[in-house]
Amino acid sequence: MAIMRKMMLGGLACLGLTAALPAQAQDVTYLLPAPQLLPAFSPWMVAKQRDYFKAEGLNVTFQVAKGGVDVAKQVGAGNAVVGGAIGDTPILVRPNGVPVKSVAVLGGRSLMQLVINKDKGINSIKDLKGKVITTMAYQDTTFFALLGMLATQGMTKNDVNAQAVGPLNVWKLFAAGEADAMASTPDWTYNVMTTSKINLEIIPSDTHFRSMAQAILASDETIQKNPELIRKLVRATLKGMKAIMDDPAAAAADYVKAVPEHAGKEAAMTEIFKMYIKYVYEGQKVLGAMDEQRLSALQDFYIKEGIVRDKTPLKDLYTNQFVQ
Repeated sequence: MAIMRKMMLGGLACLGLTAALPAQAQDVTYLLPAPQLLPAFSPWMVAKQRDYFKAEGLNVTFQVAKGGVDVAKQVGAGNAVVGGAIGDTPILVRPNGVPVKSVAVLGGRSLMQLVINKDKGINSIKDLKGKVITTMAYQDTTFFALLGMLATQGMTKNDVNAQAVGPLNVWKLFAAGEADAMASTPDWTYNVMTTSKINLEIIPSDTHFRSMAQAILASDETIQKNPELIRKLVRATLKGMKAIMDDPAAAAADYVKAVPEHAGKEAAMTEIFKMYIKYVYEGQKVLGAMDEQRLSALQDFYIKEGIVRDKTPLKDLYTNQFVQ
């Protein structure tokens, strides 16, 4: 009996030890449309630095694709569980058989801004006819937002000299006076404002063409087979965005720890975060939720302008199940 009692106690002790061991974190690859050092991806970096992903039992690593459309293709093909693009990206790719949806939109306004150099006599979108406009990539959704803005003025890509120059040269060439305008994001705009004396004007995309903020994309298959994983990723990422909105200075301090390339730039990052709050993050009643009417209007516009050929049912373009 004594031997059995010792064995039982030993077994219980082992069980207690096993229960005390932390569960192994699930490895997840998150695909970004551009290098992760860009402040556009600060919600994800803050979430990682503050262990929001870790609290969900996730070990998230980031890889870089060639723009938002490429992200969608890779996620749709199963090469990554989730990725980042702009909220209307599924409109562009689903007609080509790419099975992805937006599962959260990071803000109620638009990521893309058209920034023009007024010193060159440019005062409106129409004044850009024949002018050089820098953009990150022709397959990035900020470029499609640029096309949308041009179309509202009866213009096409053939009316301007749009140059795909990568994420760094978008603003550097503009700041150097080698471009007349740029398809920008708030951080690139801030860089120009603080490194040049250009008399610039910021035209947020949604004042002419209601493109969207960044979104988290997931494939139909992952949404169906592993919805809890998507829910955890969305929850942690939105928590990172909320942290920036609530206290941009504190978030900036943590952000530069996560992205050492920006070490010592806490003050600058604080100002950039304030620009993101103003131009991108504000305007959602439910954080992360897709505005279906806005999405529908965007799709109608893309079809009208011939950017996409076929209309996709709205339920195939997004889901709000992970933000409610």
